[in-house]
Amino acid sequence: MEISPNTDETAKFKSRALNTLGMVDYQTGSVVSRQIVKKNIGTVTLFAFDAGEGLSEHTAPFDALINILEGEADITISGQAHHVKAGEFIIMPANEPHALKAPVRFKMMLTMIRA
Repeated sequence: MEISPNTDETAKFKSRALNTLGMVDYQTGSVVSRQIVKKNIGTVTLFAFDAGEGLSEHTAPFDALINILEGEADITISGQAHHVKAGEFIIMPANEPHALKAPVRFKMMLTMIRA
């Protein structure tokens, strides 16, 4: 399903079963993202990381749940390394430094709750 960034994307997803893996595609040498829910209280975003790509260490003011949909990710939280595989999730606590790295291509769903 193609999503236009200038529409209410959340409305397009309501009351429908959708394949999350098909909603974001890999691109060579890139990290690709697609926000599927954007509300004042939080967001849900799908990501596709090519092998070797990542997000450098940063912090966020809210808890974030990472659900690995495909592949595997190396996730570091406050200096502690975690290897997270498809079907697993991890919660990155608010205000703790974290980073992500793709040892192989992977897709994930990020759920951030702002309350």
